[in-house]
Amino acid sequence: MIGPRVALSSSSVFPEGTAAAFEIAARLGYDGVEVMVMTDAVSQDPVALRRLSDHYAVPILAIHAPCLLVTQRVWGTDPWGKLQRAHDAAVELGAATVVVHPPFRWQREYAREFVTGLERMTQETHIRFAVENMYPWRARSREIAAYAPGWDIRDEDYPHTTLDLSHTSVSGTDAQEMARDLADRLVHVHLADGTGSNRDEHLVPGRGNQPCAEVLELVSAFDGTVVVEVTTRRAASRAEREADLAEALAFARRHLAGPATDAPA
Repeated sequence: MIGPRVALSSSSVFPEGTAAAFEIAARLGYDGVEVMVMTDAVSQDPVALRRLSDHYAVPILAIHAPCLLVTQRVWGTDPWGKLQRAHDAAVELGAATVVVHPPFRWQREYAREFVTGLERMTQETHIRFAVENMYPWRARSREIAAYAPGWDIRDEDYPHTTLDLSHTSVSGTDAQEMARDLADRLVHVHLADGTGSNRDEHLVPGRGNQPCAEVLELVSAFDGTVVVEVTTRRAASRAEREADLAEALAFARRHLAGPATDAPA
């Protein structure tokens, strides 16, 4: 296959569970799934994930380590232990990438050792630990530095990175500029949209103001994966959810195939 594969994040089917992500990915024609490890027991179980992957003939292309506030106790409380388990799951399931967020600032020891520790782990494996861009937290008029070393992944020499376009929306970052700055360190894209709100919106691409089409054109030949990571929690039915995810897949395929155009069909 020429160009990056397009995967579905299991988070995109919430509040349905991980199993639904494989079913929907197979029906809509996605190239694979990125499993976000959540409180859902299936997402934490490589044996169950292997069964789903085999049953639906949908490969697992990435594992998203449990880095969220709601997953603080998933796979224990040691952040390095979580990364090791994500790595082991990726190896067992044939995934090339583990997505990881920068540490929260209050994880002081983890944050202090994050860059060097991640580099050491990277040297010991073929799995790519792709650190994801985040954003500053805001409370009223105040900006809160929630991540350490920081939310902007360009500030550190991470070998592999993930570009999330909903996060660039929140941070007010130029997504095309970030993609260019990351250059060959960019191996993973979370495709979503946003309107510049302080909220992490994860809209279907094309429904916000992020340069989703232009970023896809920039990465159309990169050695990585584009993952649709959108929210469909307000969908009134499975049919409506699948329509949103089909729209996102069509958007990705259309703009990975060539330059965006405003010409009428």
